[in-house]
Amino acid sequence: MRPPVFRIDASNADPRYGKIVWAPGKSIWINSCLITFIFSIPFATTLSAVVVFSLLTYTTLLIGHSLGAHRKLIHRTFDCSKWLERTLVYLGVLVGMAGPFGLVRIHDIRDWAQRENQCHDFFAHRYPFFRDALYQLNCTFEFEQPPKFRLEDEIAADRFYQFLEKTWILHQLPLALILFLIGGWPWVVWGTFGRVFVSVFGHWTVTYFTHNPGPGTWIIPAAGVQASNLPGLGFITMGECWHNNHHAFPESARIGINANEFDPGWLVLDSLHRFGLVWNVGVPRDESLREDLEIAA
Repeated sequence: MRPPVFRIDASNADPRYGKIVWAPGKSIWINSCLITFIFSIPFATTLSAVVVFSLLTYTTLLIGHSLGAHRKLIHRTFDCSKWLERTLVYLGVLVGMAGPFGLVRIHDIRDWAQRENQCHDFFAHRYPFFRDALYQLNCTFEFEQPPKFRLEDEIAADRFYQFLEKTWILHQLPLALILFLIGGWPWVVWGTFGRVFVSVFGHWTVTYFTHNPGPGTWIIPAAGVQASNLPGLGFITMGECWHNNHHAFPESARIGINANEFDPGWLVLDSLHRFGLVWNVGVPRDESLREDLEIAA
């Protein structure tokens, strides 16, 4: 079994108390993409633009976010050469959510809060759908007693990641230029503004429903927030819909762990493993090491 990754020092932290505050940069970025996309649709929509949008959205979310950011950078569920890791992470940055350090920090703090006995509604996604969307896409959370977050040196000292962290939004520009030169303004509208908004909003939507009551095999008794699965959505979520499995086995590179749980991310990763491009691939820990889990009734 792969060792867990610990980046949070919560010795003097409390996930229950704090306030939701507006995050100007985050809010302006996502709303600029949304507004530009909506007002450009009537005169900047072509079949080729929609196809480019579909291909780029799925590729960056599957290869970049699910494999590069989530399964590799955050959970370290497999090993690969540095050039491949950086390529995957770069595609993850192109999704448009945050830089590599920001992605890890947001994920780990939320995950820590959810695994405590109690946490603020912001992290538990207990608000109604559109209210939670308003908060999650436009705001951040200021703890009264914040946890300490520390990236491991392997990531923090990487100069390429340091560069991406400082410039992550700007990397939409060369892609937009390429799209404009090939397909004009419609390709930019759909391939950049539409793709970024749909990716970020779609990611939050999956997060919202997988952290609200739903089907799942596993319960983590000590956790205040239990994750659920979203059956039938394996393809469109790149396998991330099997979130109950993921909470139970964060060390596993395979999220859809049962035969009927379609996981496109795992299919790609397994293919890379067969070609020798990835190794030390994490799997669910042995039954003798599952004392922290219970089977749902």
